[in-house]
Amino acid sequence: MTAAPMDGTAVANDLLRSVALDAARFERTRGRKPCLTTVLVGEDPASNAYVKMKANRCRKNGLDSQHRQLPAEADTEDVVGLVHELSADPRIDGILVQHPVPAHIEERRVFNAIAATKDVDGVTAESFGAMSFGQPGFASCTPAGIIRLLDAYDVDPTGREAVVIGSSPILGKPLAMMLLARDATVTICHVKTVDLATIVSRADIVVAAVGRAELVKGDWIKPGAVVVDAGYNDGKVGDVEYSTAADRARLITPVPGGVGPVTTAVLLAQTVEAALASH
Repeated sequence: MTAAPMDGTAVANDLLRSVALDAARFERTRGRKPCLTTVLVGEDPASNAYVKMKANRCRKNGLDSQHRQLPAEADTEDVVGLVHELSADPRIDGILVQHPVPAHIEERRVFNAIAATKDVDGVTAESFGAMSFGQPGFASCTPAGIIRLLDAYDVDPTGREAVVIGSSPILGKPLAMMLLARDATVTICHVKTVDLATIVSRADIVVAAVGRAELVKGDWIKPGAVVVDAGYNDGKVGDVEYSTAADRARLITPVPGGVGPVTTAVLLAQTVEAALASH
């Protein structure tokens, strides 16, 4: 068996076509484009590259973008203050705090300072709670992108055993709740899980999201399973040993070109949704 690749770029482009139409509709009625503002603390090259990429995607799809940068020595109060300022600005529809923030910043306080109506990256505790209880709100972008990928390839989690490797509050945990809402039987694992190979080997759906290059070995994969690799190490290597996993899986996401493009498309879609809802 050779797995079919799950083309995240194609899925993202389908979503972005509707994003551009909705953004144009908003601009016609409101006289301005939907606006996403990113916040970056420090000069991390990878974070700067991500911010520029998101600004470019906004421009191509009919959104405005702003960027606010704070020096690396900024403290938590500085960042929280800026986020409160942006949350109160009616010209801004979505706020994204580029993460990870420097170690001395209280990341959770910063995230929770974002107004829920502008939390288009789905990082606040309020957004997580709303998502967990099936209430209106914005989902974490990467988990929402993964669900879109599964839907695009007709992967129904109902009754399936899903293993999520990674327990972060903006990826592993919200994805587990989304899969549970789709009636999957969900196991959450992490790098300290004992006998990870055995747990993975029984999964119908495997999602790897820990940031450890090729942590998941290909021969762990159950024949015919669906493998979603949300890892991105050194810009080209995922969390799954791709070549051997592809020999056993039915579907697998490439790195790059799998989860990443859909994540960005969801971010833009939720920014336009926030703009439309606010007016």
